[in-house]
Amino acid sequence: MNRTFLISTALAAGLLFGAAAQAATLNIRINADIRGTEGIDRDANTDTVLHHIFETLVGFRADLSIGPALAEAWTVSEDGKTYTFTIREGATFHNGDPVTSADVKWNWDRRVATGVEWFCNAFFDGSQGLKVETVETPDPRTVVFRINEPSALFLAQLANIQCNGWVASPKNAGPDGKWIADTAIGSGSFKLKEWVKGQYITLEKFDGYAPSKEKASGYAGDRTALVDEAKFMIIPDTSAAETALFAGEIDVLPNFESQRMEDAKSRGLKVLTTAGLSLTPMLIQTTDPLMSNVKLRQAIAHAIDFEQIAAARTAGLSAFNPSGVPQASAYFDEDFLTWPEYNPEAAKTLLAEAGYKGEVIKIQTNTRYQGMYENSILVQAMLAAAGINAELEVLDWAAQLDNYLAGKFQMQSFGYSARLDPSQFYGVIMGDKTVEPTAQWDNPEAWQLYIKSTKTTDFEARKAVFKEIHALMAKDLPIFGLYYEPVVAAVGAKIEGFDVWAADKERAWGVKKN
Repeated sequence: MNRTFLISTALAAGLLFGAAAQAATLNIRINADIRGTEGIDRDANTDTVLHHIFETLVGFRADLSIGPALAEAWTVSEDGKTYTFTIREGATFHNGDPVTSADVKWNWDRRVATGVEWFCNAFFDGSQGLKVETVETPDPRTVVFRINEPSALFLAQLANIQCNGWVASPKNAGPDGKWIADTAIGSGSFKLKEWVKGQYITLEKFDGYAPSKEKASGYAGDRTALVDEAKFMIIPDTSAAETALFAGEIDVLPNFESQRMEDAKSRGLKVLTTAGLSLTPMLIQTTDPLMSNVKLRQAIAHAIDFEQIAAARTAGLSAFNPSGVPQASAYFDEDFLTWPEYNPEAAKTLLAEAGYKGEVIKIQTNTRYQGMYENSILVQAMLAAAGINAELEVLDWAAQLDNYLAGKFQMQSFGYSARLDPSQFYGVIMGDKTVEPTAQWDNPEAWQLYIKSTKTTDFEARKAVFKEIHALMAKDLPIFGLYYEPVVAAVGAKIEGFDVWAADKERAWGVKKN
């Protein structure tokens, strides 16, 4: 082989290597691996990644209204029971197949067929009032949903981030109908490139993406990718994630600790904040023999200085809020802050009335989520000061989550990902505990009010229903809301176009890296 050929080959390789090195990759930290690509077995990280690959028919805008996503337009019949969607012109799956109404129906039927395994099945099967009766496909770009009654929540539930009711290519499933492991063929502006379990998930720009004509906002509108890749780097440890951010190894650090904002700014990083919709609560298991005593729950509520916890944990960015209606919601007013006041002496009196004799109350927590851990420490100290024998039970996050799913705890330091409508949050925490172990509040009267909230379309009337629900919750005390997490992200100086929003979901589209 001659020397000229070798030099030419080396130069070509160098040029190729240089081009690859210059590819714009947006590195985003997540604290745990995703649970799969089908969207049934889900958590917050899974939702975040998969919504880059797949698209729902409609999506929440940044102002929490509903906008176009895979559907470019829709109409509602006069009786409010027929929704007709038009699929976005040019919408294409990552394998080149056009997205059709038959694909929408295939996905819908597949979700419904999973029954209770689909997190959101109850929102559409009639058990909570709303029922999708038929899904029709009159032509390739038109899909029609017929529901049993007018609903204030139908579009919001289609856009529900946790539902993962997006449209995937039927070719994600094999001949047996089962989802092919690690396959993810969607129509989003990013497609799956590589998933190294426990390390990272790399998505690459999908050149065949046909954008919406509406401006990008939240999860709606134009979601065009401007970087070549979005790499979700799995870094469980908070300190290690900060070190990687400061070293320039990651570009976006979501859920950044409020107390660390000034340090980040001093290092030349941008810190973005906004009011959030993710509730941080203490969960109470009311079927526990000890915790079933409402006087004991009242004592615990009086023993906790909720306002102090909110101020300390969020650096003043968020205030105490025990309700299912966040300050960022249009429905919020001061009535939603009604709650037993901080009064340790009243707590001691109620403990005596409850017949409390110093029994241990275990607070389950974890160190994966620093906020959950620190909240549990603060609550334990406050309970101890009032004479309550509380102990921390520090678990691996996966073990704590399993206990939450099974309802196996007395108290838990917990966090709910953002629900963009108050009814969506109340629908998650309410239910029959014998059927749904994750239900925190089992109260038939409250349940009926929740159902009413999903059917009431007048704004003021709906707000009044939410107030009735909260008044009942302040009486029953099945869950102690602490505050809604402020959305805080630290971003590298080279990043342009990245923004935070109340839903607390990172979006890699529309972002440039210089």
